[in-house]
Amino acid sequence: MTAAPGAAEVTPPRGQGRSSARLACVQALYQIELSGQSADEVIEEFLSHRAGHEIDGERYAAPHRRHFERTVREAAARADEFDALVAATLAERWSMERLGAVVRALLRAATCELAACPDVPARVVIDEYVELARAFFSEREPAFVNGALDSLARRLRAAEMADGADHDRPARAR
Repeated sequence: MTAAPGAAEVTPPRGQGRSSARLACVQALYQIELSGQSADEVIEEFLSHRAGHEIDGERYAAPHRRHFERTVREAAARADEFDALVAATLAERWSMERLGAVVRALLRAATCELAACPDVPARVVIDEYVELARAFFSEREPAFVNGALDSLARRLRAAEMADGADHDRPARAR
């Protein structure tokens, strides 16, 4: 099993369900990239051996299964497309290859949700993946993830980001 660095120490954001699914998605996409396993193999491994199980004294939260499976499959299948969307937000002389594998996994999962999950508010996607970036990294990477996702959301969900409708409610309540 290949897990993202520090994965066992990461505590998912409050609540279960989609927040736990997002952490599992990042770990699964990281594993897919590093191991070359298929999305189906990694999903099966996560659901059979990690989700809701105790490993090395750490209990893995059970993710929202449908959200986890959908996001991992979609992000893995459309990785080139999502990478191109992210690359368009990067400063000149930066590339996806220059980013670390965990950051790539975070951005692929978040881009997948922004592009393929219109039922999830864009600001929730941004908030949750920035929080995950904070769990894995210090200041620089979370700020980078925030900027990239904000730029992507403004391109992929321009009307939603322009109307500001979600500003009145706390992110966790959505």
